[in-house]
Amino acid sequence: MQTQNQNPTRNHNPNRNPPEDFTLKERSPNLSGSGGGRVSGIDSVSTTFDLVEQMDYLYVRVVKAKELPPKDANANANTNANSNGSSCDPFVEVKLGNYKGVTKHFENKPNPEWNQVFAFLKDRIHSTSVDIIVKDKDMGNRDDYIGKIVFEIYDVPKRVPPDSPLAPQWYKLENKNGQRIRGELMVAVWMGTQADEAFPDAWHLDAAGVSGDGVANIRSKVHLSPKLWYLRVNVIEAQDLQPSDKNRPLEVFVKVVLGNVVMKSKISQNKNVNPMWNEDLMFVAAEPFEEELVMSVEDRVTPNKDEVLGKCRVLLQNVEKRTECECVNSKWYNIEKQEGKVVGRIHTRISLDGGYHVLDELTQYSSDLRATTKQLCKPGIGVFELGILSAQGLSAMKKKDGRGTADAYCVAKYGQKWIRTRTIIDSFNPKWNEQYTWEVFDHCTAITIVVFDNCHLQDKDGAKDARIGKVRIWLSMLESDRVYTHLYPLIVLHSNGVKKMGEMQLAVRFTYSSLYNMLQLYAQPLLPKMHYLHPLSVFQQDSLRHQATQIIAMRMSQAEPPLRKEVVEYMLDVGSHMWSMRKSKANICRIIDVLSGLATVNRWFDE
Repeated sequence: MQTQNQNPTRNHNPNRNPPEDFTLKERSPNLSGSGGGRVSGIDSVSTTFDLVEQMDYLYVRVVKAKELPPKDANANANTNANSNGSSCDPFVEVKLGNYKGVTKHFENKPNPEWNQVFAFLKDRIHSTSVDIIVKDKDMGNRDDYIGKIVFEIYDVPKRVPPDSPLAPQWYKLENKNGQRIRGELMVAVWMGTQADEAFPDAWHLDAAGVSGDGVANIRSKVHLSPKLWYLRVNVIEAQDLQPSDKNRPLEVFVKVVLGNVVMKSKISQNKNVNPMWNEDLMFVAAEPFEEELVMSVEDRVTPNKDEVLGKCRVLLQNVEKRTECECVNSKWYNIEKQEGKVVGRIHTRISLDGGYHVLDELTQYSSDLRATTKQLCKPGIGVFELGILSAQGLSAMKKKDGRGTADAYCVAKYGQKWIRTRTIIDSFNPKWNEQYTWEVFDHCTAITIVVFDNCHLQDKDGAKDARIGKVRIWLSMLESDRVYTHLYPLIVLHSNGVKKMGEMQLAVRFTYSSLYNMLQLYAQPLLPKMHYLHPLSVFQQDSLRHQATQIIAMRMSQAEPPLRKEVVEYMLDVGSHMWSMRKSKANICRIIDVLSGLATVNRWFDE
């Protein structure tokens, strides 16, 4: 196991001990499964959460209400309220000590439905009861009190999966004097853990200060990146073009546009109305194929002016798919300069090549090497489990009320599955204790985990989530069925050098189903066969990887909650190909080490 961004200028000598602050530190956290063992007992988390520390929560599910009194009715005489009054604008307030959570409100609705879940961390509970209060939204400074329900903490039942969820029940509302009034509220209150199904969607009341769209940005979520294909456009020839000046030799090329990506062929050597190219242009396309491919034949009139001779459009849904090297039928397409007016035709061979693995990561940090098409995919060899426990000593990332603070969350990626933990508000020592699982198809892969600071809690336009640190773990370095618990340094490269931003506690376990199947992978090529039968050039690989990362970033930013562009690009190491003084200095140090070793050997032979 290794961490990303360690300082090679200081650690280039393998015989030199790395600085203490940058080393992995072995820890023995109190895991729920006792280090991966079987879990037993009513107070234990289920075996699917045996790599994290158990965290107990008080859950309150507010489902709906019925027969609420009219607006401005006297709560003490609610049973005699005037039925001709206007309907109330109800919402529910859940109070536990100093913590308070509020549901959304409805206008003029005496029978509202909320179905919202609130979660209180048990360690922070300093009250003996939880109050669930129904209020009437007032446009003034004070909301009207309707009624409440009170639950004593010691009476709340416990619930541990795989037990069925606790069924909500109807409760009569009481006024401030404890008298029954008109109206009922359906709620469910129970004690559970982070293994509860309600945990990901719950509103954690330690983040009660977050409002608006910021609420969605603090929840944990699992995302799947889109399935990517290589789109090959083989431009063969064009015929019967109609240029505006027929007396001038033509310099014709084809411009192909897919989404925001534009590629051009070379200028044809045939300077007439029947040019030929036979050139491949490669794109990345994502399922579902909702875009269209636009091909335009253009003439280079002057160095700064191109004349469009005609265009045609091809729906990606109609493009033929191929798995390996089978031949794809070529087609003629009519090109039009104005709608309905044919001004020539173009001959192309277009295919979605599923025999490749679409590279969206650096090769040395790849988490998935399978071909796009399912027929060529490798079978699974095992399961990787990750427990994201906590972090400690995080650096201040921004200012709040005149003091430094951090709102940290984690993102982990392996294959197409991305996970995002919930955001821990205003803490330099956050505890997540969330566990996730991935299916493994090749153990010569790496998982990437990054800690970010959430800068979107108050709906600030233009804000970007700041990076706190990155960790990478290579599965090939893990023993099967062994639980590794280490404290990883979080290191980021700043303009003034490498800086340690804190440490992160992880628990990982890789379990393979068959040693024979895993050993078989060593006899197989790393990438699918198409990468060797029809290899892509280095320039094509860089261009296609950039296209893939942009597609993933766009799709992830549209999710709820979104994984924003800056997060996706840092996870996928966008910009890593750029030259840097740090890398150059590190390479020089490595070369000096090698040469100094050879010089030592030569002196030894001379002596």
